[in-house]
Amino acid sequence: MELRIREGRAVLAGPGGDGAREVDPHSLAIGSDLAQALHEWARVASAVGSSGTEAASVVSQRGRQLAQRVAATMGTSVRFVDPVSGDGVIIDPPAPAPRSELARRLFGTPDPAGEPTPWLTGLTVSAFVAAVVVVAMLALANTLARETHGWLALLASAVVTAGITPSLWLARRVPIVRWASFGAAAGIAIAWIGVLIVVF
Repeated sequence: MELRIREGRAVLAGPGGDGAREVDPHSLAIGSDLAQALHEWARVASAVGSSGTEAASVVSQRGRQLAQRVAATMGTSVRFVDPVSGDGVIIDPPAPAPRSELARRLFGTPDPAGEPTPWLTGLTVSAFVAAVVVVAMLALANTLARETHGWLALLASAVVTAGITPSLWLARRVPIVRWASFGAAAGIAIAWIGVLIVVF
């Protein structure tokens, strides 16, 4: 795929410039913001021309950045034709981070656009949710054991665990909700220790 300028508009063409078509988010797998940025860059590049000014080098640099975004978004190599010098350079998409098969099965595919994992925020949310779940389950077990019988507290805890487990399993792959899911699962596991102490 080749990124070039034609009549003041950004176009993507096949190898050797065949089948050139204007950048359009409806026909290509790119977002409207990237398409708009490409067309703005093409208009500026057409206005600046091939003069040896500082603006021309800025146009070249911006075009290269946009070509990198196109390569990353479409997941394919892009040949960027510099409108100032006319030189072409191949820009490859970034390589995906290696991920173990076990981690992929448990946590799903990596976040889109290569965004970093928010460990600090995510673990904070998980810890808070775990604390809430522990307190809630222990309050339920303690109240039922005190007011009725210990076996009823054990049965109620088992029902709560069985009811929430499918939702936690499905939520483990949702990018934001998964942190709450991990916290709730940890909270249930910890709460069961307290439930067994309360019942017996």
